[in-house]
Amino acid sequence: MAGDASERRRSAVAEMKRGIILEAALRVFSVEGLHGASIRAIAKEAGYAPGAIYSYFPSKEHIYAAALGESLTRLRQATETAAAPAGSAADRLIGAGVAFFDFYDANPRDLDLGFYLFGGGIEPRGLSEELNRELNASLLATLEPVRQAARELGADPDRAVVITADAFAHAAGLLLLSHTRRLSLFRLQARELMQQHLQRLVESAADPGTAAPSRH
Repeated sequence: MAGDASERRRSAVAEMKRGIILEAALRVFSVEGLHGASIRAIAKEAGYAPGAIYSYFPSKEHIYAAALGESLTRLRQATETAAAPAGSAADRLIGAGVAFFDFYDANPRDLDLGFYLFGGGIEPRGLSEELNRELNASLLATLEPVRQAARELGADPDRAVVITADAFAHAAGLLLLSHTRRLSLFRLQARELMQQHLQRLVESAADPGTAAPSRH
């Protein structure tokens, strides 16, 4: 029993230190970006020696991946929770799509993290091939309730993927316009526009005559 308690304390301390490192890293990434950040800078921000960082993460890319992975886990919980109580496939698609939008709207740092916007603006960015593959799978999992609902509404597999990508792209565009306040030019609300677009996607999924655009 004493050994179990000691192990739990060690695990709790390790988890606390890991959290401190991740929070420090996010502060550094927000200023320096992924490419400008360094383990030394992250260690200094966390109040640790660089060697202590390496006992938890082998590189700054792995730190970024860990932070993004935790963000995507929270996002997946949000979309799945929103879809779970909904009565119809249409309600689940709209609920999950709005939850996706709401998560990033309420958490702009997660938006910057997820789209690699820290310290450099919009351009293609990523990590290693292996880390990108894992994170892309996690991102797709957050949108799985939308894809499943589209299939239940009658969309074929290809069309369901297109609808999912459409919801993702529309959310990203509205979030960009909302957080840069460009949407205020039109005196419109981003969330309402997201809901309206998701309703149109529901209608397109339920229409068996709607052909899927080419994915090539």
